[in-house]
Amino acid sequence: MRERYTRGLHELGGGCHAWLQPDGSWGWSNAGLVHDGGVSLLVDTLFDLRLTREMLDAMRRAVPAASRIDVLVNTHANGDHCYGNELVAGARIVASQACAEEMGQVPPAMLAALVKNADSLGEAGAFFRRAFGAFEFEGIVQTPPTEAFSGELALRIGDKAVRLLEVGPAHTRGDVLVEVPGDGVVYSGDILFIDGHPIMWEGPIGNWIRACDAICAMRPRVVVPGHGPLTDVAGVARMRDYLAYIRDEARIRFDAGLGVREAARDISLADYASWGDAERIAVNVASLYREFGDPSPPLGTLEVFGLMAELARDRRG
Repeated sequence: MRERYTRGLHELGGGCHAWLQPDGSWGWSNAGLVHDGGVSLLVDTLFDLRLTREMLDAMRRAVPAASRIDVLVNTHANGDHCYGNELVAGARIVASQACAEEMGQVPPAMLAALVKNADSLGEAGAFFRRAFGAFEFEGIVQTPPTEAFSGELALRIGDKAVRLLEVGPAHTRGDVLVEVPGDGVVYSGDILFIDGHPIMWEGPIGNWIRACDAICAMRPRVVVPGHGPLTDVAGVARMRDYLAYIRDEARIRFDAGLGVREAARDISLADYASWGDAERIAVNVASLYREFGDPSPPLGTLEVFGLMAELARDRRG
C-alpha cells in the first residue's frame, strides 16, 4: 500500500481520518479522528500545543462533528502522542492503566530544559536538539487520562463500534491499538513506525511481535502508524520481521559477550537501509540486553542519546 504521504488530514472512508506529519522522524507523530452521528473520537494529540491546535482546527473545518471532541484515546505515554491533551480537556480521555501511570514520568518541562541546555551536554545534547528543537515544550499543562482500563475496552462513537486493545508493554509500558472493525481501520500508535526504525523503550520484544500479529489478525484495510505513511498488513509484517531480526542478531552478540555499544555497531541494518533513524538500534539493543538478563547497570538517558549521536554521526560520515 502506498498512499500519498503528505502533511494534514487524510480521509480513510467510513468516518475515519488520519492526521499525518512527514517525515515521521523524532516527534513527528500521526493521529486520527473517528466520527459518527455527530460524536467524535480523537486518537492521540501531538507534541506541542501549536501543532495540536493546528490539527484540531483542520479537523473542525473538515468534519462538523469535530467541533467538539467527545473522546480522546492516548495510545501510549510518549509526549508526541499526549502533550496536546489540554486542548481537549473537556473530553473523556481514555488510556490503558499502564499508560496513565507512565504519562507523568517525562513532563514537558524536562524536555524544555534539555533542549535549552543542549549546548552544555556535548554530542548527546546536540543530537537531542536536532531531534526535538522544533517543538515548543514551554507552558504545556500535562493533562492525564480521566479513565483507564486494562485488557480491552469497547466504545461506541455514534453507531460505530471502536475497540481498544492493550498490547503493551512493548514500545512503552501501556501501548494500545484502536480498531474500527466496521471500517477496516486500525490506529496502531507506536507499535508501528513505517519507513523508520522503531525504538523499544520498554519491551519485551515478544509482546511487540505479538502486537504486530494481532493487527494482522484484524485484517485491516488501512493501518495508521504512529509514525510514517499509511500502511496495510504487508507493512505490519515488515515491522514484525525487523523486530525478529534484531532480537536474533542481538542474542548472538549477547551470547558472544559483546557489550551494548559493540553490538549496536556490529548489527547490520543493510536490509533496512532505506529506513530513517537507524541510530535507534542503540536503544533496541540496550532493551534486548536487559531482557536477556544483562547484569550491567542500564545506560542513562544522556548515555543512550550520546550513543545514538555517535551512530548517527558515523553513518553520516
